[in-house]
Amino acid sequence: MFAPHSHDASDSIDGALESSAAGIRAVKTSLVILGATTVVQIAIVMLSGSVALLADTVHNFSDAMTAIPLWIAFALGTRTATRRYTYGYGRAEDIAGLFVVAMIALSAIVAGVESIRRLIAPAPIEHVGWVAAAGLVGFLGNELVAVYRIRVGRRIGSAALVADGLHARTDGFTSLAVVLGAAGVALGFPLADPVIGLLITVAILAVLRTAARDVFRRLMDGVDPALIETAETALAAEPGVTDVGSVKMRWIGHRLHAEAELDIDSGITLAEAHRIAHSAEHTLTHAVPKLSTALVHAYPARVESR
Repeated sequence: MFAPHSHDASDSIDGALESSAAGIRAVKTSLVILGATTVVQIAIVMLSGSVALLADTVHNFSDAMTAIPLWIAFALGTRTATRRYTYGYGRAEDIAGLFVVAMIALSAIVAGVESIRRLIAPAPIEHVGWVAAAGLVGFLGNELVAVYRIRVGRRIGSAALVADGLHARTDGFTSLAVVLGAAGVALGFPLADPVIGLLITVAILAVLRTAARDVFRRLMDGVDPALIETAETALAAEPGVTDVGSVKMRWIGHRLHAEAELDIDSGITLAEAHRIAHSAEHTLTHAVPKLSTALVHAYPARVESR
């Protein structure tokens, strides 16, 4: 007995479209805010020659650019499935995640090389007060973007958007490090600027490690084991289900998809098996957050011979 279903398909489509639109608004808004922040910082870099501020500016610019592939990915995610792309275009978010990782890696390379160059050949830092002000601007801009991205990402179930928000938050703290570098220069320690630049590079590498891990897990269809446990518990409690054979889940974009194998009484009719499978799917889509579709396979339970 095999019973695939799609619970409330129209509601799932409308929800996916609404969440994609919210994601697009989030990346557009963050692109504007971080773009303005970067412009201010570039102007002060040209005036001051601060390598720490340059490193922070490059990182903020790369963070702003990650909004573009996410924007494209959310837009693609609204397209309907085709005979070639039968699961739709939600995987575009995972591809965008690879671009995010590449941009973080590039910013780490640029910041590290420039900081080492300034350690070897120190250069005077001018307008230290403006450098500190630019660091504060960078912190405020990134923190505003981080709060917005994380809030929207968690609401719509987009791991890519949440990760990008955490990335922005880390950028904000590295901007505060620029303020410390400017303070060191003002106190008579000119090497404080490139040293802070190297510390920013280390912080970027830490973000790179986390982002690469999360993107790799998504590409490998990794999910939180707690979601599987929640699904198994809900299905096991469903009337008519004698055993839960297996539960599989994968993220496609910011929506979850599941498959479950259930054992049911072998003596019931096909119509009753269909009803149990449909009820189990209904239970599953309500028990697991962000689950849009579920495919339930109902099998007759084995009868032990005496």
